[in-house]
Amino acid sequence: MTFPGNQTVSSLWNGSYTQSGNTVTVKNASNNGSLGAGASFGFNANYSGSNGAPTATCTTG
Repeated sequence: MTFPGNQTVSSLWNGSYTQSGNTVTVKNASNNGSLGAGASFGFNANYSGSNGAPTATCTTG
C-alpha cells in the first residue's frame, strides 16, 4: 500500500511488513503460512498533519 502523506506503520497483525518511504509491503507471517483470497491484516500507523487513506495494490508471488 502507498500512503499519501508521512504515515508510518507502528504495528501490524496477520502479516509481516517492510516500509520504504510511504510504500508499505505486507507478506504472510511465518506463523500463518499462506492467506487465501479475502484474508485480511490490520495495522496501526503514526502520522502528523493530514491522514489520508492509503492506496492498496495486491499481487501474488
